[in-house]
Amino acid sequence: MRLAICFLSLLLLANVAVAEPMRPNLIFILCDDLAQGDLGCYGQKLIQTPRLDQMAREGTRFTQAYCGTSVCAPSRTSLMTGLHSGHAPIRANREVQPEGQKPLPPGTVTVAQILKSAGYATACVGKWGMGMFDTSGSPLAVGFDHFFGYNCQRHAHSYFPTYLYRDAERIKLPGNDGKGIGRTYAQNLIADEALAWVRAQRDRPFFLYYAITLPHGRHEIDDVGIYRDRPWTEQQKSYAAQVTRIDSDVGRLLDLLAELKLDDNTLVMLAGDNGSSFDAKSDLGKLFDQSQGGRLRGFKRSLYEGGLRQAALARWPGHVPAGRVCDEPWAFWDYLPTATELAGASLPSGFQSDGHSLVEFLRGGAAPQRDYFYWELHEGKDRPTLQAVRFSDWKGVRSGSNGPIELYDLKSDVAESNNVAERHPDLTTKAAALLQAGHKPSPDWPLRPRR
Repeated sequence: MRLAICFLSLLLLANVAVAEPMRPNLIFILCDDLAQGDLGCYGQKLIQTPRLDQMAREGTRFTQAYCGTSVCAPSRTSLMTGLHSGHAPIRANREVQPEGQKPLPPGTVTVAQILKSAGYATACVGKWGMGMFDTSGSPLAVGFDHFFGYNCQRHAHSYFPTYLYRDAERIKLPGNDGKGIGRTYAQNLIADEALAWVRAQRDRPFFLYYAITLPHGRHEIDDVGIYRDRPWTEQQKSYAAQVTRIDSDVGRLLDLLAELKLDDNTLVMLAGDNGSSFDAKSDLGKLFDQSQGGRLRGFKRSLYEGGLRQAALARWPGHVPAGRVCDEPWAFWDYLPTATELAGASLPSGFQSDGHSLVEFLRGGAAPQRDYFYWELHEGKDRPTLQAVRFSDWKGVRSGSNGPIELYDLKSDVAESNNVAERHPDLTTKAAALLQAGHKPSPDWPLRPRR
């Protein structure tokens, strides 16, 4: 009798284990200004990225992954809040003196809050840029248990800063001048912190938002390494070394997951926060060709494809197909509903994300169906608002609320070189309607006309 009871108990436990699989750990690595054209797996020949190329072979590489918009703070806001830049509370870089950026307002829902409420340990390591520690936008006020790095993105322009933050406490870095000279390279501390935090969370589900500042300018590096003897400018050597440093630091993280036997239960996603970061005619652009031979038009601060499509990889052994190259689109605002589903969590009452869960898509299925993608960008009171919308393979772009709409067929013209608005008045009218629908009016973010 006792043997039968024990057997039944084991069966019940087995059924529970089948019904309630372990929730995956979630890591999102956001690299500041990393572009598709920087990585070997996207065709780069001069910069070495062996670990990221390996990550692409072991997972999925995306060719049409879209950032939130084409500058730092609003793009990161979209990732954190699940809202596109027509609805998100931050839609531009807005500086606050003496340090920091315009904060996320009270009541903002973030992916970190949702995961924390579901029992996940949460940390942001690297760069924040959405509110100092005494504001409603502090990382510690919007769901993160732990923070280490730069809060202010202006401060993050220095790779040899005089201080970083551990939670809300300033940690001084003696010997650094904040102007490119020093003993302590910030990314070394940030990378070590990320590894130490993951190791400490090994026995519970965790979410790490690893916001690496590289390869954003200033292009400072403590060692140009393998590029020392290349016949390049110092800026070119430093940029290449920054990208390769991302590669090696991501490799260290993947190695740690393997060591801790967390590989098969951790979804790691990596992306840039915007598309190309420099003009193809610049010193860096002429050598490294982020535009991939002119295939994509535009770069940072534009809403053409070159400014919006960014490098993106996903790896989760046994779940995300290995070696897959996916041409279907998704966007940053899809991450919050994706993480929510994977964690078995629920969205707060009354909250509506603009995104769609990518869970089945990441596992090899089709991309979610949606009516449109939308972006806007506000770059100062004296500059027109930029807007863009993608519906199916059509793309509408407008500079200024009174500007003409440009229309492109991305299926045949990914370089957006042939404006077909006059040939397709019905589609141009539809683009206009979607541009209006995508923008939620806000006194902070009025649509500014062309002058």
